[in-house]
Amino acid sequence: MSNYDHVILIHGLEGSSQGFKAQLLRKILPGIRIPDFPGALGERMSILEDILVDRDDWVIIGSSFGGLMGTLYTCAHPHKVRKLVLLAPALIWPEFVVDPPDPVDVPTVVYHGMRDDIIPIDDVRRLSAGCFDNLVFHEVDDIHNLNETVKTLDWHEIIGT
Repeated sequence: MSNYDHVILIHGLEGSSQGFKAQLLRKILPGIRIPDFPGALGERMSILEDILVDRDDWVIIGSSFGGLMGTLYTCAHPHKVRKLVLLAPALIWPEFVVDPPDPVDVPTVVYHGMRDDIIPIDDVRRLSAGCFDNLVFHEVDDIHNLNETVKTLDWHEIIGT
């Protein structure tokens, strides 16, 4: 059995390490890191930086606000990230829109629900295209939480194992 300790799930703004995606991915990817991220964006990013300091081959899975965090980290440290998977990423956050990062060439996959009424898909498509030179964008028939979609994905293929 593989150990997926090089994979991290970053939950959304109101999520936790005990949410639906966390429980699902723990079963599929034993050893995946799923910490809790409390506080404002700066505090959360500090926690993430501390966790990711020890490796250079991370696969980051970021959901909603966690997708914003994963994007910010990857754009600041592209050499430390092997792959980025974004689930309805909250790239519409004002600080991100006003000062978007320079594009990076990290392989990035986005899944975004066509029925998402929280984060507009058109904005995310445009903003992610500006950040990632190696981007695959999937529009799926789902809502913001993407719970139906994440159950059907081949996570081993997505993260490259």
